Amino acid sequence: MRRAVELAARGLGSTSPNPVVGCVITDASGTVVGEGWHQQAGGSHAEVHALRAAGEAARGATAYVTLEPCNHTGRTGPCAQALIDAGITRVVYAVSDPNQQASGGAATLRAAGIDTTGGLLADWAEEGNAAWLTSVRLGRPHVTWKYAATLDGRSAAADGSSRWISSAESRGDVHRLRAEADAVVVGSGTLRADDPHLAVRGIEGATQPLRVALDARAQVRPTARVLDDAAPTLLVVGEDADTRHLPGVELLRLPLHDGRIGVLDLLAGLYARGVRSVLLEGGPALAGAFLEAGAVDRVIGYIAPALLGAGPAALADAGVTNISAALRLDLTEAVRIGPDLRITAVPATADTPTPTARPTATKEH
Repeated sequence: MRRAVELAARGLGSTSPNPVVGCVITDASGTVVGEGWHQQAGGSHAEVHALRAAGEAARGATAYVTLEPCNHTGRTGPCAQALIDAGITRVVYAVSDPNQQASGGAATLRAAGIDTTGGLLADWAEEGNAAWLTSVRLGRPHVTWKYAATLDGRSAAADGSSRWISSAESRGDVHRLRAEADAVVVGSGTLRADDPHLAVRGIEGATQPLRVALDARAQVRPTARVLDDAAPTLLVVGEDADTRHLPGVELLRLPLHDGRIGVLDLLAGLYARGVRSVLLEGGPALAGAFLEAGAVDRVIGYIAPALLGAGPAALADAGVTNISAALRLDLTEAVRIGPDLRITAVPATADTPTPTARPTATKEH
């Protein structure tokens, strides 16, 4: 199952709106005879790839799958039936499928006489499939807020300069995060201050994410780098914004709340377009708005060993007025990236698992 989780991660950024899934098939002696993962939406599922690799060796074998085999016919056939037809005699899966349209695969397998159990390494498999699981359970995209800051929490110097707080190694790692996301989101402040490009660079074969720029009054310049053709772009503006100077730009018009685009309105609009994972790269004000709306599912901070003493903080007002209302997080990872420290955390819950070790999940394109 550890290997299946690793395989599933290879599909990050390429399978949306489908989940990432990995499958390993072993024969009666425990020897691996087939491996597969879901490579792209509309393509064969992980189980089918693994069964093809195993061939006749699948008869009497065991299949380890990170997600309960699907039980419905969409653009591909049901994986539960494919496992039955191939002669698999035992299936072990990590996470039950919460999608009512596709669930029921375990029951179908058991009805066919196949020994079927779930829950093995479920925490690790859930972490790797967090974007899809969040989208199914909450009906909105999974949101990762990424930021870079100095050791004293500054995102820029007092004069506004911020290039470069983090190292080249950290910036390269951010491109990996972009490649794993369906959409990258920034606000108008970042558009004006940094003129960001937001496309993935340096990762061969990467699927470019949708670049989403929030600009309520449509004041972005037509020459802004985010509007080039390196990756698709969606400009989110107010309902009455004048966009005549932006011909050909794809627009999402939303109602304004106190002059601002609503976070939940935005996420609903992105979900309707098939976006299941968002990388939030906007500045401190936009991050604060997302946190206040309860719409941040993971935080990744790149902490540089530097001190500024003044300048904007990494996070602006998030609606917290008392220490008792602090947004508590559970630390899930802390690793060195070049000279920097990358910290990953998720909102604290009573049942949040604290992993002691986990398989490495590296995306391959």
